[in-house]
Amino acid sequence: GSINMATVPVYCVCRLPYDVTRFMIECDACKDWFHGSCVGVEEEEAPDIDIYHCPNCEKTHGKSTLKKKRTWHKHGPGQAPDVKPVQNGSQLFIKELRSRTFPSAEDVVARVPGSQLTLGYMEEHGFTEPILVPKKDGLGLAVPAPTFYVSDVENYVGPERSVDVTDVTKQKDCKMKLKEFVDYYYSTNRKRVLNVTNLEFSDTRMSSFVEPPDIVKKLSWVENYWPDDALLAKPKVTKYCLICVKDSYTDFHIDSGGASAWYHVLKGEKTFYLIRPASANISLYERWRSASNHSEMFFADQVDKCYKCIVKQGQTLFIPSGWIYATLTPVDCLAFAGHFLHSLSVEMQMRAYEVERRLKLGSLTQFPNFETACWYMGKHLLEAFKGSHKSGKQLPPHLVQGAKILNGAFRSWTKKQALAEHEDELPEHFKPSQLIKDLAKEIRLSENASKAVRP
Repeated sequence: GSINMATVPVYCVCRLPYDVTRFMIECDACKDWFHGSCVGVEEEEAPDIDIYHCPNCEKTHGKSTLKKKRTWHKHGPGQAPDVKPVQNGSQLFIKELRSRTFPSAEDVVARVPGSQLTLGYMEEHGFTEPILVPKKDGLGLAVPAPTFYVSDVENYVGPERSVDVTDVTKQKDCKMKLKEFVDYYYSTNRKRVLNVTNLEFSDTRMSSFVEPPDIVKKLSWVENYWPDDALLAKPKVTKYCLICVKDSYTDFHIDSGGASAWYHVLKGEKTFYLIRPASANISLYERWRSASNHSEMFFADQVDKCYKCIVKQGQTLFIPSGWIYATLTPVDCLAFAGHFLHSLSVEMQMRAYEVERRLKLGSLTQFPNFETACWYMGKHLLEAFKGSHKSGKQLPPHLVQGAKILNGAFRSWTKKQALAEHEDELPEHFKPSQLIKDLAKEIRLSENASKAVRP
């Protein structure tokens, strides 16, 4: 049984068509698709099903079968079955992780030359699968020469800068001065595995050496629609420096606010473990993340497929909204990265944001003022709708769909009982109820116009 993410018309026994908001499962015998609710299969159960037979096929093919549970470590001879679980990030964990085999990311990661990664390409192909750009030529990405090193980061960011450091073995965070971390980095006898992954440096002298890829600047809501004179400053998520020593591990996570990410490896290498944001996987992620012992459970064991993608020196990886991923650093590595919200993944961004709110994640790399970015985008979309009337051209379907999802969120954030929780993120001089009303009207007009055009 597998989860249908296609948009081809598929009909359940109840004769209602496929609908992205309702979970469906395929019968491995007759190959028909069914709403989980019509055949009594919960979305959360689906990843545990190996072979699914619908009620009709059960009569001839037998009952559905469940997957065998894989355990993270085998018990050796004479070992007690209640052996202490392996802590994610520990030396034993890293050793076992390195020895494992995973499906190759070639099945899901598109390799695209930098010069081809244009707005037109993204709008035509969508941005639902990761993209690996083998060379930075044509990307419009600026990074320092590979001779730039960790001591230069200290020089240009400033030795006294306080940085968040992860103790990988314990998966705990602490603060250090950059110079202390750099001393540790260059020491010949590193007693611990320490990792800096969210040093945002856009307000430092190092900023002039790094420019995000052109496609990021063209897609980014913050870059394009956040006013320079707004009271709330633009979120600082565009330029991160990652200094990761050998055996650094960052556990599975979804980037805050469902933001998409780009990573460029300047020196060394990074391994990404990538999990698709199918509905069932996101539900499993939420359940795993809310377990008190999640740092003793390897999340990839709970899902159908986890892909391994190696990003080498000079390569750039783009990760779409909602993907659940972990990283391992096989050799000392210096990388640059950034996060961005955009209009090709509004639904996924909103879903990831809701998950994050339910989990109450005080994540280190929180997307600051996510809701404010959405309000500014909503205002831009209203202007774009009005502009489309003048030009006589329809807005592309993904923008109309994005406007619908945003307007739904605006309604829920401004409900009387929810307002207190959300009003801090409302931009100054905004009239939310007017914007909601005007957007709803434009969406209706646009949908009616496109229905009229259809044969």
